[in-house]
Amino acid sequence: MSTEFKLSASLEEHEDDVRAVVFPYSKLVISASRDATVREWKLLEPEPPRYDCSITSHGSSFVNAVAFCPSIKGYPDGLIISGGKDTIIEVREPGREPDKDAEALLLGHAHNVCALDVSQDGTYVVSGSWDSSARVWKVGKWECDAVLEGHQGSVWAVLAYDKDTIITGCADQIIRIFSSTGKFLHTIKGSTDVVRALCRVSPKHPSGAAFASAGNDGIIRLWTLNGKQVGELHGHESFIYSLTSLPTGELVSSGEDRTVRIWNNNECVQTITHPAISVWGVAACSENGDIVSGASDKKVRVFSRTKERQAAAEAIQAFDDSVKASSIPKQQVGDVQKDKLPGPDFLQQKSGTKEGQVIMIKEDDGSVGAYQWSHGNQSWLSVGTVVDAVGSSGKKTDYHGKDYDFVFDVDIEDGKPPLKLPYNLSQNPYEAATKFIQDNELPMTYLDQVANFITSNTQGATLGQSAQAPAGADPLGTESRYRPGESTSNAPTSSLPTSRPKVLPQTSYLSIKTANLRTIRKKIGELNQQLTDEGDWDAVLSTSQLATLEAMIKPLEQSLAGNPSPDDILRSGVDLVMQMVAKWPAGQQLPALDLLRLLTAATPAAAAYRSPEGGTLVDVLESSKVFEDPDRPNNIMLAIRAFSNLFETPGGRTLADESFDKIHKLVKSSANNSNRNLTIAIMTLYVNYAILHTSSSYRSEQRSMDRGLTLMDDLCSIIWTTVDSEAVYRGLVAAGTLMGLGEELQMAAKEVYDLDGALKKAEQAVKEPRIRGVVGEIRGLLQGSR
Repeated sequence: MSTEFKLSASLEEHEDDVRAVVFPYSKLVISASRDATVREWKLLEPEPPRYDCSITSHGSSFVNAVAFCPSIKGYPDGLIISGGKDTIIEVREPGREPDKDAEALLLGHAHNVCALDVSQDGTYVVSGSWDSSARVWKVGKWECDAVLEGHQGSVWAVLAYDKDTIITGCADQIIRIFSSTGKFLHTIKGSTDVVRALCRVSPKHPSGAAFASAGNDGIIRLWTLNGKQVGELHGHESFIYSLTSLPTGELVSSGEDRTVRIWNNNECVQTITHPAISVWGVAACSENGDIVSGASDKKVRVFSRTKERQAAAEAIQAFDDSVKASSIPKQQVGDVQKDKLPGPDFLQQKSGTKEGQVIMIKEDDGSVGAYQWSHGNQSWLSVGTVVDAVGSSGKKTDYHGKDYDFVFDVDIEDGKPPLKLPYNLSQNPYEAATKFIQDNELPMTYLDQVANFITSNTQGATLGQSAQAPAGADPLGTESRYRPGESTSNAPTSSLPTSRPKVLPQTSYLSIKTANLRTIRKKIGELNQQLTDEGDWDAVLSTSQLATLEAMIKPLEQSLAGNPSPDDILRSGVDLVMQMVAKWPAGQQLPALDLLRLLTAATPAAAAYRSPEGGTLVDVLESSKVFEDPDRPNNIMLAIRAFSNLFETPGGRTLADESFDKIHKLVKSSANNSNRNLTIAIMTLYVNYAILHTSSSYRSEQRSMDRGLTLMDDLCSIIWTTVDSEAVYRGLVAAGTLMGLGEELQMAAKEVYDLDGALKKAEQAVKEPRIRGVVGEIRGLLQGSR
């Protein structure tokens, strides 16, 4: 047996990124992809390895996680468990056709399911989600047995450590230990960034660690169950997405630096570079020690140390050649000064100092080659050529003082200037799309479409080609414009699942907390200077007030990320922002209103604020005339978002309840508008009020019924008149949630407010599966009230 892993098979059927893989048996690989499928790969011939592919699940959206339950009573072939963007966890027997009913559909998560694991004894499944929770599901019972709460961000990783212990990794940088019954045990802190991966560590490992973690800081950390860190593994140059353990006790990792790495004790002993941007997942086969990877180039690859299970020499050479031909964006390797680089002779004269070490060489033709040291081969291996931009002519575009390979125009609203979407080919399209959405405060429902747009407009070029526009293309780039809501021509199509998760009643409050605080701070400084130049001394912020504002930025960022900061700092910030809202001219209020909507979500000090006259923030917003200026819809939108974000804190919910009549009067005056973002803000606020008044502590009060009728009247009117899909959807969710107030409201919705007509109008205006789904749920509730 060789000590080096070599390609065993390259499996090419997926139509998009392969996000997750499992390797339960030596003759079976399972993969999940953004092409909305889960696929089984069965070994047909061992030498050279050849696999047969079949689709076991075909849904409507990305599948991001997959796990395998071993053979248990009633399921001799085990079970395939998958989950993704549609929030459904699907359980299927291997070999079952995708059009047949699933064994179970596990419903409960409110957002993308991004992590799955199964206990070794096959008794329970644990799932992690962007909804900041993990859930435990008993196998065979197929109901949620426990919700693991307390996370302050997406739960990116879950590990069913043993029959009694579950470990979670979270975007809040904290590892949490729970019992399998859902009891919280303790936290483990020490990670410096998002925790993206967890794996069990073999008792053979010399560190004595129980498990390993990794994430966005590129470091693998080894831990005991009581939280003692007993080791760190350094070598990855970017995010680590996946971890697994080999039967030998070695660890395997994969990440954004294009590599799979093998770790023996604390040393990286092999680096397998892929011809892809991201290696999303890696898994090991406990039977034979082979490994499988899934990557952004749509391929599943199996690697083996055993010569008999390795691919034919030509296939291995083709893989090596594809790595050599890879174009490495300059941004991935930092500043490269060609004139100071060594020539090709260096490769024969000097050895590397560690496995995976990368050096730059100035080739004879003037290009820059990247070479990686292979400890096993005791030689430098070519892993690509460094270029200014993959598939480009080397010409960059400046945007906000930085160079980008592409800067796209994105049309959000007719008649409005397009937004700019900067993108470098070294970036993950989804990371770039997420940042664009957050920077511009757009609905996260655009994420898939923006990422698909980036991919479709940047893929296909190879080294040596230029990025010239095709014949007939608009030289100004308008043909590369993207309108969220419109599908891209080459997006894969897929059938809908036979069952969709119920969304009613909505029980989680909605908030909009993303922002670029440094940009807001800079804008306030510029506007304050304008006020100074104009001599508006009553509104101008002093030097000390600007210092207070600056001191608030970091604590506010931390609070919004789920790490509460001292309230005295944010309280001072609230006072200052409320002063700006009250005194700054309407044309300069926008950044102050933006800060206010963030503060209402981040700290109870916002709801507790009282002006010198004793007024609340609702009173100040009313007196500021924000709602009396329809020509500034963005000001109104941000004020309404501030109201919506009040529901993030108990004090905020109390203020929202006590100020309902005043808030409703202000918001209703803006309901008849053509600005989609403003309408979505109103619908979001109504969803939160619907959740509040149908909660157990409010539902029986008469005022909840009275307010429910008021909101239902408004909702039916807006649903009748709007055609924006997000606004319609949120309006329907709010209306459906209000049905929980009982038969009186249901009858009024049907007989007084013509909810039936509004539902028909929504179906006609927006032909989306989610609209049909929630309309069907509401109709079921209406029929039940007859």
